[in-house]
Amino acid sequence: MPVGPRRQRLLWALGIGALATAVYALFAASGVLSEHTRYNHFALLARAWLDGRLDLPGGAPTYAGNNDFAVFDGRTYVVFPPLPALLLVPFVAIAGSAEAVPDGLVFVLLAGIAPAALFLALERLNDLGRSALLRWQNAALAACFAFGSVYFFSAVQGTVWFAAHVVGTGLGALYLWSALGAERPLLSGVLLGLAFFARAPLLFAAPLFVLEAWQSGLARRELAARLARFALPIALALGVAFVLNRARFGDGFEFGYRYLTIAWQARIERYGLFDFHYLAKNLGVMLTSLPWLDTGPLPFRINHHGLALWVTTPLYLLLVLRASRLRAEAGLGLTALAVSLPSLFYQNTGWQQFGYRFSNDYAPFLFALLAATGLSLGRRFAVLAGLAVLVNAFGAFTFGRAAYQGYYFTDPTQRIVYEPD
Repeated sequence: MPVGPRRQRLLWALGIGALATAVYALFAASGVLSEHTRYNHFALLARAWLDGRLDLPGGAPTYAGNNDFAVFDGRTYVVFPPLPALLLVPFVAIAGSAEAVPDGLVFVLLAGIAPAALFLALERLNDLGRSALLRWQNAALAACFAFGSVYFFSAVQGTVWFAAHVVGTGLGALYLWSALGAERPLLSGVLLGLAFFARAPLLFAAPLFVLEAWQSGLARRELAARLARFALPIALALGVAFVLNRARFGDGFEFGYRYLTIAWQARIERYGLFDFHYLAKNLGVMLTSLPWLDTGPLPFRINHHGLALWVTTPLYLLLVLRASRLRAEAGLGLTALAVSLPSLFYQNTGWQQFGYRFSNDYAPFLFALLAATGLSLGRRFAVLAGLAVLVNAFGAFTFGRAAYQGYYFTDPTQRIVYEPD
């Protein structure tokens, strides 16, 4: 029985996802796959829900070092968007405790969704006549995202911050696929609402669907109807967040981050969670952070603020060469920019990290932009992609492992961004 085009495309996506998951499992530390991670906040939150609570009844466990827990009115909370915790509920329920669940394994197994979904989005660009890449080329570009971006090292960690990236990036890529052409308004809204419950900055990806719908030539009434269907699940997600915040902190607009018990609480109290004060530092890390050449036993060291985007993914440099073509795909470019802005004004660079991990939120949109602006998979692409895979394979293999800690420079104050004189 012949395989239809749609089924063939789905088989390609499943193959990409399976390959990515297998590589991630191979690179993950053995402890990540066999026991709970040290920072299993989402499993702890799942256990609290099963006990009928929003807070952690015993407070933060000692093994987590009180790292990124919020304390309000004498109670301890996990304030990260809770969708990853919801995914762990059945596992925690069966195991009986958060510590009995290898939470990292669950998120490593989910990590193949993002590159598979990105492949489908790239194929969707072909359907719309906005990309001329062949199917194998779309697969190659999706593989470059999987192994040639900071998503690679993020996918193998399993801890709370990176688990959120795995779930959020997968949903963001699925949203990208559904939003292109603006033909699935309700599904797009559901996916974006769910993505918000994994990584809040992804809410700023809403302009993509709006611009796609605006450019589709719909009559005014049909345009309004599609936008309304798109907005409905997003409004519902925001309503749920409002109720949850009010139940925990007495204020629907309070997400709890300012109650985190962290060493740099003073700067949050002075400048807030988001401020222009943080922009220069965040831009510096995102665009200019380089390895430090070392005269010791190791050839170089990497600041735990992470490496610049163009170092970990030099393919992004090709967007600069295609600046004249970006106007035709303004929706993708503006969406990537919109999603990046909250992190650029945020009080934290993403520290500790191998590369600028906040870029996971908008990387699928940048890769789609590469395809839509006439990317050629020639020798230049092969060289840049090869470098990206080598760099990120190093990060995936070394980051977070005690045996390779010497490659990373850690300043507990977070003030040292560049190599001191």
